Parts: sequence; C-alpha cells; structure tokens
Amino acid sequence: MSTTCRDHIGSLTQSIEKKTDIPRLSAAGKATGWGLAMMAVLMLGASALGAPLGWPTFAAGIGVFAGVCMQKRRLLWGYLAEISWSVLPLVAGLFVLVDGLQRTGVIDCLAHAMSPLSLDPASQAGWLSGITVALASNLINNLPAGLIAGYTVVAAHAPLHVLNAVLVGIDLGPNLSVTGSLATILWLTALRREGIDVRALEFLRLGLVVMPPALLVALGALWVA
Repeated sequence: MSTTCRDHIGSLTQSIEKKTDIPRLSAAGKATGWGLAMMAVLMLGASALGAPLGWPTFAAGIGVFAGVCMQKRRLLWGYLAEISWSVLPLVAGLFVLVDGLQRTGVIDCLAHAMSPLSLDPASQAGWLSGITVALASNLINNLPAGLIAGYTVVAAHAPLHVLNAVLVGIDLGPNLSVTGSLATILWLTALRREGIDVRALEFLRLGLVVMPPALLVALGALWVA
C-alpha cells in the first residue's frame, strides 16, 4: 500500500471527541427543522403522485423562509445572501444537457445498446451499468447522469438487478470527486465561506481510497443476491 493511501486511511481512523458542548437549538432553528420535515413530506407526496417536484420544493422553501421570518418578526434579507446563487445556472445547464440528449436520440441509442445485455440473466449488465454510471457521475455530475440512466433503463425495460446496480452507481459514484454531486459542490461552497478550503486533488485522493471498494462491494452484494 502506498504512503499516500496509508495517510488517507490514517486520517479516517482518528479518534473522535466524545464530549462536546451541544448548543441549545433556538426557536428559529426548531422552526426550520419542522419546516424541513414538512418539506420532505410534501416532496414525497408529490413524488408518490407522479407530480413534478420543482414547484412543490420551491413553495416549501418559500414557506420555511416565511415561517422563520415570522418567528423572528422581521424580514431576513441576509439569509438570502447565503444561498449559492451561482449553482442555479449550473443546475439549469445540466437539465438542458439531458433534454438535448433525449431530443437528439442519444438516450434511445443507449437503451437499444443496453437491451440485449440486460435481458440476459448471465450477462455482466449489472456490473457494467453500475460502474459506468458511477464514473459518468463524476464526469457530468450525478444529476444528469441519474436522469440519463433513468430514461435509458426505462426505455430498455431493464430488469431489477440492472436498476439496482444503477442506483448503487448513482449513490456511491459521486464520492470520488468534487464534481460528482451537487451536494458536494454546495458543501464545499459552505466550507469555503467558513474559511475551510478543500482542494479538488485532496478530495480525489481520498475518493480513490473510499469509493471504488465501496462500489465493488455493493455491486458484488447485488450479484450474489
């Protein structure tokens, strides 16, 4: 094992402080927590009904903000400045990319290529799908990768073991690099506001130690099951 790998594994095995001072949650914090719980319920309900999630999520976010403002009895304009507005064009561009691929027939071609493999129980379609989606998530982000994979497996009428492998790839693959998921980008933005700088190369080095073994073990468990 290389020295770099040992260093990263050593950083993961450091002791965690057991006694910490937990501050009392403020009334605004409690209101935000209840608002997030209601947002989760609303999004799950919309998803169960097959409704688009965009407007319900937006309305729930506005509701949480309004509730905190009412609790504080003032309009908290400063909170709006904490939003990572620069991420919105990125997300919009990613969805435009997916729509362009769908309209140009690329997804249909992917579904056509997947159909023969996924219909053969003895094929390696699960392994291939999981690893491909995991790597694609780091190249184009897991939002478009998940949408493309979702459209593809539906069009190809992929069996359950391929669907499960795709879900594993979407969930674990983005842990490799900072470009893997929107959540990672948002967290890094929040950390940098607090003066904590996590370099992309450092993240990748740790991701190379953590992600591939987890991905292979998870796909292996699906293969055995």
